[in-house]
Amino acid sequence: MGKADAATSTTRLNRTICLPFSQEPYDNKINSAVDFRKFLDAQYELFPELFPPSFSKGYRMKDKYRSKKLSIWIRRIKVDGIAYTIRPAFAMPYMTGFTKDVEKPLMLRKAAVPFWMLAYGFGKNPMYWYRMETSLGKNSLIGTSIKNPEYLPQHISADEKHSRIKGEKVYVPCTVGNDCILGVAVKESAGQQDLEAGYGVFKKEAQDLNPNYSPQTCNTDGWMPTMNAFKSLFPAMVLISCFLHLYISIRDRSRKKFKDIFRLVSDKLWSCYQAKSKASFAQRVRRLHEWASCREMPSVIMTKLEKLRNNLPSFSIAYNHPGAHRTSNMVDRLMQRLDRYLFCTQYFHGSLEAAEQGVRGWALIQNFAPSNPRTVAKYHGLQSPAERLNGFRYHENWLQNLLISASLGGFRGPPQNP
Repeated sequence: MGKADAATSTTRLNRTICLPFSQEPYDNKINSAVDFRKFLDAQYELFPELFPPSFSKGYRMKDKYRSKKLSIWIRRIKVDGIAYTIRPAFAMPYMTGFTKDVEKPLMLRKAAVPFWMLAYGFGKNPMYWYRMETSLGKNSLIGTSIKNPEYLPQHISADEKHSRIKGEKVYVPCTVGNDCILGVAVKESAGQQDLEAGYGVFKKEAQDLNPNYSPQTCNTDGWMPTMNAFKSLFPAMVLISCFLHLYISIRDRSRKKFKDIFRLVSDKLWSCYQAKSKASFAQRVRRLHEWASCREMPSVIMTKLEKLRNNLPSFSIAYNHPGAHRTSNMVDRLMQRLDRYLFCTQYFHGSLEAAEQGVRGWALIQNFAPSNPRTVAKYHGLQSPAERLNGFRYHENWLQNLLISASLGGFRGPPQNP
């Protein structure tokens, strides 16, 4: 394998199968090859997506060894000539700790609690907790968060977050769907080439789940490099301009200086948005523009209303796709959390690769950590966005549920045998 192939191949991580063992009877199963095989066969019947595609053809027991860090026995099996490690979900990747000891600190990362505070409250040191979170970022966001290809979102939303690495400007392109962060990267510019590479990670991971996947629509803020990047990645996808961004651009320029006029325009704008049909929406926009043209309207408002009328198809096309996002509310809410995450860490300090892996680990915590109790009650006990997307969970503990979902690194294809 050449250097280029090695760089683009799947990592060694997707040769680890993570399963929901209970810690107490684990020693009995691990010491008996017969009991261990029975357990594997039963788990495969329940959750075949956690195993390699060729597992059904048969496998053989390889060996077992004792982890020096956690002092637990680990077994390995061979499937189609490739060795896979079976890791219990009560142990963290690389045997860095037991899940029960780290799930509460990592849950606090959903609220962007700094690493030094985790060290103060739960021991270890800040770098321990940083590495714990960052290690999660090696998994596929989509393959971990979505267990059934049928649940891949048909309507997505995307935007970029501005940030810094050691004072230098970088951009974080985010793709969201079904209230989950499904794509995130860190790029040096907001040009089409870098954004295409950033959003391309979302495409690559989605098509690992379904090779023919292409979302129907994507809501964007109208930034041309973003739109061109998605047109290149998904030629058949429909791009929808965000109505909320249009409103915000008017609000930020006129709310204080032209207070009374802004209120009138604001009411009429949202009246347009609430139109029930495409024809009604287009008519209301035209009437709004005619009404504004007959008055001494500030240029900061009139320019945006003309933009709305001139680009009417890019806003009204959402009516052709029921379920499409007409505003960027979903991605904005998640990017507000990303903003707090970046602020509490004082932005990025290492390499581009480390920054990307860290923010991917944070994204998985957002997808799997429990929501507030009211939201959980609203969705009948489904605790997290990932649970609500899939309709089930592998384990009652949110972190074990994440680790089991990340079996094989979240990838479906077989790994290359080095």
